[in-house]
Amino acid sequence: MLEKAEFRAQNAYQYNLKAPSWWIASHAWRYKLALVGTLIGKTLSIATYSIAPVFVGQAAEAIINPEKAAPNALLYAALGVLGGLVGDGITNLLGSLSIEVIAQKMEADSREELYASLLGKSQTFHDRQRVGDVMARATEDVKTLNSMINPGFAFIYETVLGFLMPIIYIGILNLQLLLVPLIFVAIYIFTVRRYSRRLDPVTTQQRDAFGKINAGLEETISGIETVKASASENFERRKFHDNAHEYRHWFVRQGQLEAGYIPLLWYGITVGAVFLHSLILYQQETISLAEVIAVMGLMNVLSFPVFVSIWSLSLVQVGLASARRILSMITSRTELDQNVGGHSAPIRGDIAFEGVSYGYGETDYGVYDLSFSVKAGQTVAIVGQTGSGKSTLTQLVNRTYDAGSGRILIDGMDVREWDLNALRSQISKIEQDVFLFSRSIRENIAFGRPDATQEEIEQAAKEAQAHEFILSFDKGYDTEIGERGVMLSGGQRQRLALARAFLSNPRVLILDDSTSAIDSATEDEIQRAIQRAREGRTTLLITHRLSQIRWADMILVMHHGTIVAQGTHDDLLKRSEPYRRIFARYDVALPPLAAGVGGTTSGR
Repeated sequence: MLEKAEFRAQNAYQYNLKAPSWWIASHAWRYKLALVGTLIGKTLSIATYSIAPVFVGQAAEAIINPEKAAPNALLYAALGVLGGLVGDGITNLLGSLSIEVIAQKMEADSREELYASLLGKSQTFHDRQRVGDVMARATEDVKTLNSMINPGFAFIYETVLGFLMPIIYIGILNLQLLLVPLIFVAIYIFTVRRYSRRLDPVTTQQRDAFGKINAGLEETISGIETVKASASENFERRKFHDNAHEYRHWFVRQGQLEAGYIPLLWYGITVGAVFLHSLILYQQETISLAEVIAVMGLMNVLSFPVFVSIWSLSLVQVGLASARRILSMITSRTELDQNVGGHSAPIRGDIAFEGVSYGYGETDYGVYDLSFSVKAGQTVAIVGQTGSGKSTLTQLVNRTYDAGSGRILIDGMDVREWDLNALRSQISKIEQDVFLFSRSIRENIAFGRPDATQEEIEQAAKEAQAHEFILSFDKGYDTEIGERGVMLSGGQRQRLALARAFLSNPRVLILDDSTSAIDSATEDEIQRAIQRAREGRTTLLITHRLSQIRWADMILVMHHGTIVAQGTHDDLLKRSEPYRRIFARYDVALPPLAAGVGGTTSGR
């Protein structure tokens, strides 16, 4: 199992993640009754089908030598053939239904398992993924597992039985007749293993190419506005063509390998050799004519497993390649632990950073050596140039990312000691780039609080100055807003995000330039709503608006990932040159810079 996870599905079935084959086997073993039904049904099916040629041989003997035949020999032979084929039909139906249950259950279970795993991954993990490739694994790769089980593994099992049963019956007829069939089985095993080794890397490349083409398609469609604005349609079309050509190339390569599948050739040679060997034994009066007919009928039984193995092996190889891709994502180590059973309590709002550093890479530090403290209920404004680490600082508070070094304390407790759900459920963050789901306005506001009443939802919308524009839609709160809220303006999206935050009633509120897309008139109204919302709450505010910065209890000035100054607005205007530069564009009378104060005054 995973060592860490932000989220774990409660009471989830534990699969064996040691290797793709073990993982697939553990999925099948979950449905033991269906698995037993498959094994019994398919075994009896091949056994009853394979016995029919033996009765045909006995019937031929009774026709050729009626004087030596037992009474009613033809009737018994006919009933034997009928019983064998009827038994084959009934038991094959049982086996087919059982393995279809396993295939469908496995597809559903593995997709759910992958989805739960993705929910449990850290933000760092998701930052490294291409969404289209993830979607390819969750859809097409999972679907190939279904085909791998049925008909893939079903035919593989039938192939094994299709070899085993005829050989057993041939041995019962006469052990000398086993010579050629056993030589063929040895050659078949050797050639199939060689074929599988050559096919495996091809199917792996094929699935990877599909993930690549899907990822490119998703990125282009998601960024279609940018593509059209820059007139890059032809470039994107050529890129898609190249990816599609690569995907096709691996299919062609698979077809070339399948075209060179030589067991079919060896089977043809074997049938001729078995017939020749049988005739020699017949001339030597070692076997009867009935046994010659029976052995040729049994060799005919081998034709289907030999023929179908080219297809079933390809299905299994593609399925194993998909299983590796799925399992690699499930078992990828995530950087955060849900810490179930960790500290859980109502948050007061005291926040302290003690020498905190975090980097997106080994040498690329987002923030470095941050130290400051915030008392419960205070509002802290974080200012600085773009790329100075403001957003990264706030993402460390709710453990979107974990600090690389140092400690972050909330109410005196390291955030890594908190139960992650208890921590995040009391922290709400509104970002500049608001994400809304393609659901109704009601569902978006109530996201995180699905039990909220209509009155609570409307009250939150009123506090965020969103109630009036919501009612302007024909369906009001039931209006579907499209993917990522495409039907709404930027200001409307941000007001819905504010309403969502107000409804969750957080103890710590993080506002990341959340009013940047709101006009001045609406901003004044929202500022009053934010003022009410921050009462009794700790608020971290990233903004460049002077009107919002002034009423902060403390201001942090960031530059190149470090805090170069901290204090109140009036204090920083007097002693911090970087802070004064922020307001140089405003028509504000600045007090003289305190004597002896440099441009990199540190608050650490």
